[in-house]
Amino acid sequence: MSKGQVTGIEDFNWDGLGKNDEIYTAEQKAELEAAYGDTVNSIAAHEVIEGSIVTKTKREVVVNIGYKSEGVISISEFRYDPDLKEGDKIEVYVENPEDKSGQLVLSHQKARALTAWNKVNTALEEEQIIKGYVKCRTKGGLIVDVFGIEAFLPGSQIDVKPIRDYDVYVGKTMEFKVVKINHEFKNVVVSHKALIEAELELQKKEIIGKLEKGQVLEGTVKNVTSYGVFIDLGGVDGLIHITDLSWGRINHPEEVVQLDQKLNVVILDFDDDKKRIALGLKQLEAHPWDSLDAELKVGDKVKGKVVVLADYGAFIEIAPGVEGLIHVSEMSWSQHLRSAQDFLSIGDEVEAEVLTLDREERKMSLGIKQLVEDPWAEVAAKYSVDSKHKATVRNFTNFGIFVELEEGIDGLIHISDLSWNKKIKHPSEFASLGQEMEVIVLEIDAENRKLSLGHKQLEENPWDVFETVFTEGSVHDATVIGKQDKGFLINTAEYGVEAFIPKNHSVKEDGSSIAVEEKLPFMIIEFNKDAKKIIASHTKTFKQEVEGEKKGGAKGNTKSAIKNLNASQEKSTLGDLDALAKLKSEMEGK
Repeated sequence: MSKGQVTGIEDFNWDGLGKNDEIYTAEQKAELEAAYGDTVNSIAAHEVIEGSIVTKTKREVVVNIGYKSEGVISISEFRYDPDLKEGDKIEVYVENPEDKSGQLVLSHQKARALTAWNKVNTALEEEQIIKGYVKCRTKGGLIVDVFGIEAFLPGSQIDVKPIRDYDVYVGKTMEFKVVKINHEFKNVVVSHKALIEAELELQKKEIIGKLEKGQVLEGTVKNVTSYGVFIDLGGVDGLIHITDLSWGRINHPEEVVQLDQKLNVVILDFDDDKKRIALGLKQLEAHPWDSLDAELKVGDKVKGKVVVLADYGAFIEIAPGVEGLIHVSEMSWSQHLRSAQDFLSIGDEVEAEVLTLDREERKMSLGIKQLVEDPWAEVAAKYSVDSKHKATVRNFTNFGIFVELEEGIDGLIHISDLSWNKKIKHPSEFASLGQEMEVIVLEIDAENRKLSLGHKQLEENPWDVFETVFTEGSVHDATVIGKQDKGFLINTAEYGVEAFIPKNHSVKEDGSSIAVEEKLPFMIIEFNKDAKKIIASHTKTFKQEVEGEKKGGAKGNTKSAIKNLNASQEKSTLGDLDALAKLKSEMEGK
């Protein structure tokens, strides 16, 4: 060995360097390490193992998995199970057997997530009952934490009865059944209602087996609709139709019952399987007709409210459940057609007279026109024959006009009594609805409530005068006002009377035919006062002149003779013509 060279010790104990002398030999130490190793589980990161809860505080849960140290998990991972306690077994996920601080890092939430889908599928296949924590509300239902998976709880699957406030379930731990899994979208649907239905099914069978018609049961209002009320009889639902809620008329069941209200009902009927149960509420009370005043009789006056209104009449409720009908014909003495809405409205308070009363059939007819005097009772005195009155046009028919003299008093003006000389095809040409016109009473039939009226009779009959003016053979100037199939219509310039010209009498002297708007002389060849018909001829005016020439006179002399003939005929009626001229001026003024 050279100077300064250091040689090592071959058997130096490097493991014991800096340590005190050990009391165990190497063999003893190996035995101790083996014994300790047997007491500690061998774990690896990222595996799921079972542990037990050692301690639970408000912030954390300490879990022992049989390792050399214990793990700590946040309490928030156990919200789904608030009943968790010390000693309970749980599954945990080993994130790190030992971190920088030498601490074992565990997660219960990840362990649940890794095993959740297996558990969910098993729960669906085996119809297991599982627990879940309601995390929050969502559209149409709730979000539930099941095995660490967010599952959907539809609102319709929360309970057997409709739920109006979902928020009351948030933060609660409930039992569920898995009803649907969508593996593609990783969706899970759970139901709490399915658990309740299973329990109720047993109760339902027991209740249904004991059902009998007429049986009175206590129930709870489960749902209210426009047509009736659904009652929960303890697992079995029945329906009270709106007509079986009250003896009186109601517009909506909410007027009688409220949700969750408890009440007694009677079973009216059910089907063979007892799945549809008809219930009644009003049947538990005596029918109002049975308690109706025994002294009430026909002719008595009653008061009530209009509850139903139709075109044909109105139903009056004189007591809850007791109604009478006022037919539209009993609302007014008037004969022309109207609807009940013209007289009454829903909710009106009215007084009426009892017309008929049938207690066995529970029917009653009423009248309100009977409370005022019948206008036909004094019609003969008030509307005597030949008396003149003003009336209002109410209706037209092909044969005349119906007018109203006063409420309840109607009369008919026949189409032939409208005008003396105007030809009317339909009464609507002469007047309009609502128009006021003067009439004269022609005939009274009080027994059948009929009045025959006239309008033309207010004036003198001009045909009495026309009879003396338009004599056969007389010639008058007139204007052609229209053409018809068989001839023409003319209007005399002097009196405004229409006459008919047959085709064979419409030929002019030059062989042509008369035309509309031409003013020509015409000879009267027929006058019928009763039929109010005048037939004239233009052809005869010049043919007569020719005949006169042949008999020995100039054409001018013949014309003079015709004029003298007309003049001589008219001289005898000058007095009548004065009256007629006055009548004409009055008519033109109108």
